[in-house]
Amino acid sequence: MKDAHEATYGPDADEFPDYNKDLQGEGMFWTRVINREHPDRTGQMACAARIFWVDFTDPPPPGPGVVDSTLLAELAWERTRVPDTEVSLNPADAPQKVNLPTWVWLDDAAFEPVSVRAELDGYGLWAETTATPARLTLRPGTDDATTHPPSSICEASAGTIGTPWTPGASGTPPCGITYTRATTNSGTYPLSASLTWDITWTDSLGDSGTLPDGDFSTTLDITVEEVQTIVR
Repeated sequence: MKDAHEATYGPDADEFPDYNKDLQGEGMFWTRVINREHPDRTGQMACAARIFWVDFTDPPPPGPGVVDSTLLAELAWERTRVPDTEVSLNPADAPQKVNLPTWVWLDDAAFEPVSVRAELDGYGLWAETTATPARLTLRPGTDDATTHPPSSICEASAGTIGTPWTPGASGTPPCGITYTRATTNSGTYPLSASLTWDITWTDSLGDSGTLPDGDFSTTLDITVEEVQTIVR
C-alpha cells in the first residue's frame, strides 16, 4: 500500500529520516497490522509490509485491507455487545399445560437498538453500526408441539416481539407454543429461543449499508403437565 505521494520507509528507502517530526499533527504513518482471528488467511497478507505516510487531508489510499467505511462498520459490529436473549413465558414459574398455549414475549427493556461507532482518528472517517432486534425463532424441543405462528418466527411489531400475557387473555398468542404431550417420561423439553438482530451502518460520507444478521439464542428447560380435572 502507498499514499498519494508514493512515500515509503524500509530497508531500501530513506524518505523519513526524522519520521516527519515537523509534520506532527498533520498526518500519520500507516503500516500493515495482521488480525490473526480473521477467517480470511489469504487476506491477512494481502497488504505489503511497509510503512508510509498519509496526510490528514488525504483519503486513506485504496487497497486490500485499507481502513474504509465497510471495515470500520465491521469493526464496530465486532465490538457491539447486545443484551442476553431473555424471553418471558406464561405461566412463568409453573409447569406448562398440555394443549394450553404458552405465551412467549421479549422483555421491552432488552428490546432496544444498540449502536457502536468506529472512527479513524484525525481523518474524520467513521462508521456507526446499529443492531436492531428483528425476529424471534422458537424451537419447542419436541415434535409434540405447535408453534404460533406456524412458521416458528415471531416478527417484531410496534417495537416489541410477542404480546405479554394478561389476566383473562385467551385464544392463540401471537408468539408462543402449544405442547401436546407431557414431559412425564422425558424430563423436560429444551425450548430454544433465538433472537435475530438486523445490522445496518452509516458513515461520515453519507453512505449506508448492511452486514450479516446476528443471532443470539437461549435455551429453557420446559416441564409440561397434563391438566388435572375432578368430576363429581
